[in-house]
Amino acid sequence: MGLAISVATGMYGISFGALAVTAGLTVWQACALSALMFTGGSQFAFIGVIAGGGTGAAAWGAATMLGIRNGIYGMQIKALLRPSSRRIPLMAQITIDESNATATSQDILAEQHRGFWTAGVGVYVLWNLFTLVGALAGDAMGDPKQWGLDGAACAAFLGLLWPRLKSRDPIAIAVVSAAITVITIPIVPPGIPVIIAALVTAVVWEWRHHGDGATPDEGATP
Repeated sequence: MGLAISVATGMYGISFGALAVTAGLTVWQACALSALMFTGGSQFAFIGVIAGGGTGAAAWGAATMLGIRNGIYGMQIKALLRPSSRRIPLMAQITIDESNATATSQDILAEQHRGFWTAGVGVYVLWNLFTLVGALAGDAMGDPKQWGLDGAACAAFLGLLWPRLKSRDPIAIAVVSAAITVITIPIVPPGIPVIIAALVTAVVWEWRHHGDGATPDEGATP
């Protein structure tokens, strides 16, 4: 699973590289974002603001807000895998949607470790490699949107989400979150709709599992 996710996610680094160059970044600036920021959603938010004429501060703000989820992942992964202190800085760098999803989907601790490291390191290496490929090819490709590369990231996230929609509660929350995101896109700056949807999801989840007196373990029957 980790290897498959690494290849699939790494390849759409091409879209980031191409879109970053189109937005006005140099090849090496695009590569630096992938190597240092290394969180696809934040990277796409950053170049989206830049491409729209926004300032560097606005781009940084949008990327930071969208990256909040990685801090939450970090707490979850630390509690799950119980890493040694010397490994935490490295693990923090590769804690992303894919490594978190691969680790938490396993039932055995050894497989959780294997999944985290395989997906995290695999995505990091391939994402940076294909960012370079996309950035170098960006000018030759013309408008990346003509190739559908602007939708590659959304497709990958949907692929990670889909297997988790196994009951009515997650499906309902996903539908509401998607609707909120679509409604707020033309109203607020890039990157903010996802944060708003996440906050609404957290409120709904809290109300669903605690508002009626149920515990998270018990759940609540609709």
